[in-house]
Amino acid sequence: MSFSTFSKEFTANMFTSVENQFITKYLPQAEGDAVRVYLYGLYLCQCADDFDAQALSRLLKIPEEKIAEIYGFWEECDLVHILSRSPLFVEYLPVNSAIGKPKPVRAEKYTEFNRELYKQLQKAGKMFKPYEMQKILEFLETYPMEQQAFLLVSEYCAKKDGDRLSSSHILNKAKKLCAEHKYTYEQVERDLADFNEHERELSKIFTLLGINRKPTENDYDYLDKWLNGGIDVKTVYECAGALKKGTLSTLDSLVTEILEKDIHTATEAKNYLVRREELTNSVYKIAKKLAVKIQNPRAFSEEYVEKWAERGYDEQSLISIAALCFKLRYGFAEMDTLLDELYAAGVVDGEGVNDYCAARDKQFKLLQNIQSVCGVIRNTQGALDMIATWRSWNFSDGMILEAAKRSAGAAAPLPYMNKLLSEWKRTGVFSAASIPEKPAVNVKNEYKNEAAIAADKRSEREHAYAVRRQSANERADKARLSAERDEAFRVAEAAIRKGEIELARAEVFSPETLPAIIAELETNRQKRNAALLRLGLSEQDFIPNYVCKKCSDTGFLPDGRMCNCM
Repeated sequence: MSFSTFSKEFTANMFTSVENQFITKYLPQAEGDAVRVYLYGLYLCQCADDFDAQALSRLLKIPEEKIAEIYGFWEECDLVHILSRSPLFVEYLPVNSAIGKPKPVRAEKYTEFNRELYKQLQKAGKMFKPYEMQKILEFLETYPMEQQAFLLVSEYCAKKDGDRLSSSHILNKAKKLCAEHKYTYEQVERDLADFNEHERELSKIFTLLGINRKPTENDYDYLDKWLNGGIDVKTVYECAGALKKGTLSTLDSLVTEILEKDIHTATEAKNYLVRREELTNSVYKIAKKLAVKIQNPRAFSEEYVEKWAERGYDEQSLISIAALCFKLRYGFAEMDTLLDELYAAGVVDGEGVNDYCAARDKQFKLLQNIQSVCGVIRNTQGALDMIATWRSWNFSDGMILEAAKRSAGAAAPLPYMNKLLSEWKRTGVFSAASIPEKPAVNVKNEYKNEAAIAADKRSEREHAYAVRRQSANERADKARLSAERDEAFRVAEAAIRKGEIELARAEVFSPETLPAIIAELETNRQKRNAALLRLGLSEQDFIPNYVCKKCSDTGFLPDGRMCNCM
């Protein structure tokens, strides 16, 4: 015995806590006297040491035999443990640990219920096995759902499933309703009425998507999610109509995109989807002109085409510029850089773009003629700009080709042409007739000894390898620059670098933190990969793709021997 105790006045002001699970799970299926005995016994647990079963019987006006029977019922429910029956001594158990022992079901309690359920099953052409019926009765013993409410659930499932009706479907639906605290006939009826209304809506969505089946429970979850997100069902219809075919998961992605754009009405959604389709089509047309394969057009639309369209470039102008970029071996990122330059120069409208492309085409034709005279010269914007500069010096195409003929055989033809044309400009030579008889340099007829010839070949070889390496490095640099313009990639990349440093430090100073650091590193790497996938890039794009894999376009193998690739 403790040396201290509560006074009667103190005890009268105390509270008796009743767990919510007792109220929701056990109280609805218990008789009134059973609840009275349980609650008073719970009260006595904390405030009375000399109160026996006889006193409880007199106070509640319930015979002692019935009190013992009631505690036997609560023991079956795993809520109490009877330590002694004479005299009666009971130990209360926590409700949240009650798992419920298998209890015999009184058949007479469910006579009318069984009769109504069998009628429903006969109408559906279905019969449940004895163990299935036992599960249903055990559900009614365990959960506080009214019998008539459960019959409403079974009738709904029978109409919905027909000969595919199963006891598990009925029980799952009933358990879901109980989880939502819907136990009465009226509550279940209201819920199923909403389902019937949504069934018509889902059927229309299925038709728009070309889905040939009846809606399931999971399908209703999608619709609830969309409607609770703040859009009406007509907006969902617009999204489904735009997809034309697909799954609810695909539709969910589009509806989520609509919500992210803060679009809630059908009219706004229709206008957005029309514009979205136009931009997607433009992406495919531009990609075709660029000879670029794309997997996710939305990434290119949001990154490039949408911006170009907002600046005023129409689809035909973009296709014309893409055709020009193809000749320069450009992708979307390089085309974006070119359009930035044109936009800064005020070349936006269709006429301005056409003039620009026509001028570039003429430069390309002249460049091709120069290539036929001088040999391999890469199609670059720098080469076209050089031709534009020569024309701005008032040199005709004939004079430019004349300079090309005199530069043939040089290690770097374009710089030599530029030097020659610059000299002609300075001396006022603008026609073939006024060219001095002695050529500035005649590379082909110049006498060279064997050492000089070998040196020239070595120089040409080194230059060719340098051009190869520079081209591969530029492509890799442009790919990385394109990725680093994306914020998600930048954040993930920075987090990975930081994590790798922390990992190295932890391996020495704090090995216990390694699992957490490794897990975080893996998460950031997945984010980085997701960003690359969205941008249409891969890790290989960051690595220079050399023409010769043996020497990496250096001309020398790892063992020091010269490579035979050129």
